Amino acid sequence: MSDAKAAPVEVSFEPMQREDLEWVASQDKVLYPFPWTTGNFADSMEAGYSCWRMSEGGVSVGYAVLMMVIDEAHILNISVTRACQGRGLGRRLLDHLARVAWQAGARQLLLEVRPSNAAALALYETRGFAVIGRRKGYYPTPGGREDAIVMRLTLEDGIDDATA
Repeated sequence: MSDAKAAPVEVSFEPMQREDLEWVASQDKVLYPFPWTTGNFADSMEAGYSCWRMSEGGVSVGYAVLMMVIDEAHILNISVTRACQGRGLGRRLLDHLARVAWQAGARQLLLEVRPSNAAALALYETRGFAVIGRRKGYYPTPGGREDAIVMRLTLEDGIDDATA
């Protein structure tokens, strides 16, 4: 066996299409105890939100929904399929959303995350997000409600295709 690492597989980002909705909703069901429905994703597309599907080597591996509001963007959903987690794909999807937001005129990127989602919290912190607040009882859980940590990234010059 060679110690040489395999060449990275190309990752691409495509606007979410209607034909992606069933797959995206089925992945959300696998990933979350309280998933978005096909209708939630369809409504996001209909509202004009920036909805994305990420592929690796032609295979869908992630998706995201970004809402623009004047000069800020809000990540409503960002997910990588369970089988593909832990390989840096979440970082690449997050960086893509930052570029999209910057190019659309946003100067800050906001999101909510469960305190129990340690992997997501670590990713956001390493990408420069800072905690700016907490929403009490924001997320449903099987036993009640869980708070949301609100995080913000200030977007600055340099967010471009080179950060992929």
